[in-house]
Amino acid sequence: MAANSVDELMDLLHASRGAWDTPDRTGDPVDLHDHALQTAALLRRRRPADKELQIAGLVHDLGRLLVPGDETGHADLAADAVRPLLGVRVARLVQLHVPAKRYLAAVEPGRPLSGHSAATLRLQGGPMTPAEAAAFARDPLAEDAVTLRQADDEGRAVGVDAGVMEDWRPVLESVAAATAHYFADTP
Repeated sequence: MAANSVDELMDLLHASRGAWDTPDRTGDPVDLHDHALQTAALLRRRRPADKELQIAGLVHDLGRLLVPGDETGHADLAADAVRPLLGVRVARLVQLHVPAKRYLAAVEPGRPLSGHSAATLRLQGGPMTPAEAAAFARDPLAEDAVTLRQADDEGRAVGVDAGVMEDWRPVLESVAAATAHYFADTP
């Protein structure tokens, strides 16, 4: 299911309130709504000029809402859902947030993960091999994907006020407009 307008995407994001990363709520301690807001807010602080990265943080786990329990495919589902509206870079960053976890697990083996994230790491292929890590590091979006992943890992705290979803509507509109403009100018 693709989000074809900012309104449709906002509806999905609002629907993430009370939705959890696991259907039985044994995963992370915040719902997908609060996790999205926290991740995006962390990215806004770290990279205030990079609106696409911030929006990737906001939408990176929409696949968990679209197909609950799909740990191995949620990043691709989310990327496919937002690509037409938010463009290739946002979709690619969303897609790379799982490989970035595998990369960080390989290059920083003692790095802490939430219990749920550690369990899903195994399902997602475990830490990258040295060859996989080297290939990932050569990706032009690797650094941004790692930044997204770090915010993803940190954005799971109960009781953090990270604003409201409507605060992100103008940013979504801006990124969507830039994407539409780009595609209008591309032959």
